Amino acid sequence: MSVARHRPLLGIALIVLMAACFASMDSTIRYLGAFLPVLLILWARYSFQALTMAIWLGLQRARGDAGAFRSAHPKFQAVRGLLLLATSAMSFYGVQYMPVAEFTAINMLTPVVVTLLAALVLHERVSRLRWALVIGGFAGALIVIRPGSGMFGWAVLFPLAGALTYASFQVLTAKLSALESPYTTHFYTGLTGMLLLSLLLALGPFPVLEPLRAATGGQLALMAFIGLLGTLGHLLLILALGLAPTGTLMPFVYVQIAVAAAIGWLFFDHVPDGYAWLGMGVLSACGAASAWLNVRRSQRPPPSAVAMDTIAD
Repeated sequence: MSVARHRPLLGIALIVLMAACFASMDSTIRYLGAFLPVLLILWARYSFQALTMAIWLGLQRARGDAGAFRSAHPKFQAVRGLLLLATSAMSFYGVQYMPVAEFTAINMLTPVVVTLLAALVLHERVSRLRWALVIGGFAGALIVIRPGSGMFGWAVLFPLAGALTYASFQVLTAKLSALESPYTTHFYTGLTGMLLLSLLLALGPFPVLEPLRAATGGQLALMAFIGLLGTLGHLLLILALGLAPTGTLMPFVYVQIAVAAAIGWLFFDHVPDGYAWLGMGVLSACGAASAWLNVRRSQRPPPSAVAMDTIAD
């Protein structure tokens, strides 16, 4: 490990700030979705990332990095962008129907689902401990959801689908992430989302101009703020990985659940009940342990930022 990676406390602080960015973004999406089409908000989020990373890479290129925009695996970038776009869509629409804290907790099943996919799709050997964590993670999700209670209904499909698409993303990314710059990858992620959503908004039967004309200056500012939070969150993750090992940082990603619960209490007057807290605690413990074991099991150098997230926003 280089000297730059011997600052774990600063790395943890950046991860906590990242969690705050993502939780704040989801809560802002929940609020703004009552005034503007969610598809338009999603387009703004990806467009902001594409523009910001294009400027970033442009500056790197001006400093002599001729390959700043070059990708070694363009097909990988396209498929990865599609999977992340699908995950973000589940998040943006899901928080319109579920409290952000409960949604975030269920969506963070991703490391558990990664273990499941590794066994079923890649035929990897999974230890008894990892199988126990898979069962525990799904048990925690069931405690939060409480099937038959009527608390969330069909809306739970959003975080469950998001966990599945993001786990698929991680299985794909784990094979190639070491060959790509995380900054270049984040640019193409934003570009893929922006192009696809632009095409969908232009050709589909979705109202765009009327909601934009009716939007207040504050609402437009919040739409840009969502893009800023999403892009900043990923950049904080990249910086954190330069300061501490992935295994040290991974458990602190789950601070996002607590931050989401605090924001829900402050701005939406929602407090999870006792069963929800129990389920979120079980899910967080199993998810964090699964993520740590997944990282530890890797025989390559520590994964880059494009492979480490437990949730994509």
